[in-house]
Amino acid sequence: MRLQMLLPKVEPQRITLPTTCPRKGCRGTHFRVRQTVTKPVRDTQYTQVTAQRYECLRCGKTFRVYPRGVTSAHVSLRVKGLAIMLYLLGLSYGAVSLLLEALGVDWCKSRVYDAVQAAAQRVPGLHQRQVFADLRTPALGADVTSVKCNGRWLPLGITVDDTTGLVLTIDELSSEDAQALEQWMTPIAAQVGAELLVSDDADGFKTVAEDLGLAHQVCKSHVKRNTDELIADLRTVIAHGTDTSLASLGGTPQQALTDLEQLSQLIQTRRPEDVTKLETLHDRYVGAVPPSKGQSASLAYRLYLLFLDRWNLWPSLTRYRTWRGVTGRWLDSQGCRRASTRGRASPSSLWTTDKTSVHR
Repeated sequence: MRLQMLLPKVEPQRITLPTTCPRKGCRGTHFRVRQTVTKPVRDTQYTQVTAQRYECLRCGKTFRVYPRGVTSAHVSLRVKGLAIMLYLLGLSYGAVSLLLEALGVDWCKSRVYDAVQAAAQRVPGLHQRQVFADLRTPALGADVTSVKCNGRWLPLGITVDDTTGLVLTIDELSSEDAQALEQWMTPIAAQVGAELLVSDDADGFKTVAEDLGLAHQVCKSHVKRNTDELIADLRTVIAHGTDTSLASLGGTPQQALTDLEQLSQLIQTRRPEDVTKLETLHDRYVGAVPPSKGQSASLAYRLYLLFLDRWNLWPSLTRYRTWRGVTGRWLDSQGCRRASTRGRASPSSLWTTDKTSVHR
């Protein structure tokens, strides 16, 4: 797909002289300048332009003539054209509004919607989906990030073709829960014919994959980064030597360090057949006692949760090793592109006493 975009220009010094009177029924062709006025305008380069006010010598009607690229509207034709182009390339109305704001143009998403609808009336068949009408991908990558706008954080959803890395859509989300994610992703997955969802290991994305009947691949770099942080934290606790919970399981600090080192190696190689090794690591800490309300989790229980989580996560983490799309396409080597680390759960969030939250 190759697009050539020709946006309207704004030329403040170029004013076309009137040739006919705008009043219906008047055939006047002679005019005189009555006034030169300043016209405020929302544009990427200009904040105001100069317009001329003419009077028809036949009927006496007065009217304004604006420079090229400017009308009686507050927004220039260049901004309107840019907004329509961005929408057709896959951005939502809200995302277009945010991008224009970054360019110095304050234009709300409802006005962006009006501009797109007005263009659609003039150009039959003008729809966003037609730009990507022939785009298909078996692997749909999805991520959620946040941008700060007017002092508050707005959640944005980003989808990509995970076999090529091509960005498909950028949408403003109402929230980041499973229901909002599913409403956002359902039409996109259907449009591109997705078979596999690539995302981080958030429970919301797992729910979406299950409800849409998609296979799920968890972002490799995301899991590796989180696992490395958790292992480093646990090694520090073991080094302090103040937690004796391993003794109740017949374990030792040295055995725990060995198990953590093995987990680090497994996360690095990510071989599907190593799921049995994770099961063995998990079984070693099955007897760990969960903390009482208001208490911190013991070292043994934290190890139990970590190995349980990675054991359950393993099929989704290693799916890329064997997965092929209907056309034989592989996943992109990056696996998953994370747009921002803001809002990423801290390692301590894994040590919850709600056991259901660690079953991915």
